[in-house]
Amino acid sequence: MYRTLLFLTAFFVLSSTIFASEITLPTTNYSLHKTIHTENSFSSYSADLYDKINDEDLNFEAFKYALRGYLELQQQQKLNNSSYLTIIDMSTSANSKRFYLINMKTQQLEYKSLVAHGRNSGGTFAKQFSNKISSYQTSLGFYKTAETYIGKHGFSLRLDGLEFSNSNARKRAVVIHQADYASASFIKKNGRLGRSYGCPSLPKEGYKKIIDKIKNGSCLFIYYPKSSYLKNSKLANSTTSSLVTI
Repeated sequence: MYRTLLFLTAFFVLSSTIFASEITLPTTNYSLHKTIHTENSFSSYSADLYDKINDEDLNFEAFKYALRGYLELQQQQKLNNSSYLTIIDMSTSANSKRFYLINMKTQQLEYKSLVAHGRNSGGTFAKQFSNKISSYQTSLGFYKTAETYIGKHGFSLRLDGLEFSNSNARKRAVVIHQADYASASFIKKNGRLGRSYGCPSLPKEGYKKIIDKIKNGSCLFIYYPKSSYLKNSKLANSTTSSLVTI
């Protein structure tokens, strides 16, 4: 009887050890599967949302980079206002509407507008970008909108740069404001949109409504396919661990 109990005990311990070693494998495989599934989910989600926005003028690559950063910032709980995602596509002509305000709750494009770039960034097309003070150039990357104030351009919105490419936004006084040179009438008279000192300036008509929607902690992304930025931006290349519920 004693030998039987001893045998059964040894068999149970050995079986438990073997079983324990076997269940560690699915854990590793599950982690790999989860990573693949997350990237597939993002691709599907971004394509679906882009189709719902339904505006072919919006660069899909710019949209995907913006969405990655937006989801990462939301997951980190850094967006006090997650209802809106603003995309400014500096790869297109200043004479075209390249400011996109997306309502992430309704998944609709609410505003599409002209927007100026920095005077030292280029003429009709922006080609040079800088984070340096007094460069008078546009700074690429992700911003978080902040407080409103009344300045020399009237009602305006401060921006905080979140990356190496725009960390001096506050020091440079890069803000959203209205400007007469950022209008269709200015293009008609001068052949192209006017330029700012680096601010994403908007037409006077409707700009207050835009600011009221995106103020106090929403995500704004200024895009241009500049390799030195895209290769080094953690937000533009983030891989979120899950799709965040908006």
